[in-house]
Amino acid sequence: MDVLFHKRASGLQRLTTDNSNPFATHRSTSIPHRGIMTPFALAYEPLPIGGMVRQAPEDFVVEEVLGFVPDGEGEHRWLQIQKSGMTTHHLVRAVAEYAGVPQRDIGYSGLKDRNAMTTQWFSVPTSKSREPDWNRFNSQSLRIVQSVRHHRKIRRGTHRGNHFRIVIRSVHGTRTLFHERLAHIQHSGVPNYFGEQRFGREGNNLHRAETLFAGRSERNRVKRGLYLSAARSWIFNHVLSQRVKAGTWNQLQPGDMAILDGTRSVFAVNDVDAELRRRVMSGDVHPTGPLAGAGDSVVGQDVRVLEAAVVARFPGWTVGLADAGLRHERRSLRLPVHELRWLRSNADTWMLEFTLRRGQFATTVLRECGRFAQ
Repeated sequence: MDVLFHKRASGLQRLTTDNSNPFATHRSTSIPHRGIMTPFALAYEPLPIGGMVRQAPEDFVVEEVLGFVPDGEGEHRWLQIQKSGMTTHHLVRAVAEYAGVPQRDIGYSGLKDRNAMTTQWFSVPTSKSREPDWNRFNSQSLRIVQSVRHHRKIRRGTHRGNHFRIVIRSVHGTRTLFHERLAHIQHSGVPNYFGEQRFGREGNNLHRAETLFAGRSERNRVKRGLYLSAARSWIFNHVLSQRVKAGTWNQLQPGDMAILDGTRSVFAVNDVDAELRRRVMSGDVHPTGPLAGAGDSVVGQDVRVLEAAVVARFPGWTVGLADAGLRHERRSLRLPVHELRWLRSNADTWMLEFTLRRGQFATTVLRECGRFAQ
């Protein structure tokens, strides 16, 4: 029986361990109260290296990379804003209030951390005759870096990726080991886990998802989307963890669905020949894991068995995600770390720089380097 994906509407199967509760989950064991990422296997041997991150907003700098240039004309004002100490949603409210437009009219591509110095793009529908003075919008916690017009609103997922500059302080451990690990990650990447930010403080987004699946409504569309995304990401991370334990997170298996690097284009893998192995080694293609939702499973039998064994632990969640209208998708199991550079600025301070594509998390890179407290 396929427990990964479900057909919607009246014929939907509710696969549970408790027929009286179609949304039964392993609540006490599946969501740790502390150390949200602890259930997920590391790809590399833990290093005896520690340190401190996010000691100040400027220690964790994130710059959104659009991948194109706004055209300079149109009915939308695009603002590149640098912020610290506030979430993306807080800034959306501030922009909407200043411009005198509904929050739903403000466009943005991705969510950025509160405890960081981040630069991202927003769009505001404005006419040239009734546009506010954006120079007066700057404050101690934000400033407008660029302002340009464009003919379209920014949609979620518009940007190509994010560039990170991370300072690690009070580093203790062997310098040579740290250097070797970074060089290995530069060449081989890391498992493409969803980071701890996706799950909320102490897993709160996951607990809220459980209440949704149990029948409680959430009128706020943005919050509802966050909770559903958290549940979907949690299931994916568990599948990826099993592939990490099996040593196949960065290797194609017969029956895999492979994805072309930097795209959403997937294809079935029947046999892993020399050419496919070469493409995997070069980073051109990657194995994938499931983003649960309605639809048929598309992987071969061996991969299906592994994925189904994990997903079956969350029967109410998979049913709830399908009922919510999410469709089955695939996500790369491997995260290539582009443009990775590092510098030891003094005896116990290191700076890392790298670029990730959208939907990938810098914290998943850091957890393979050492144990860094915040």
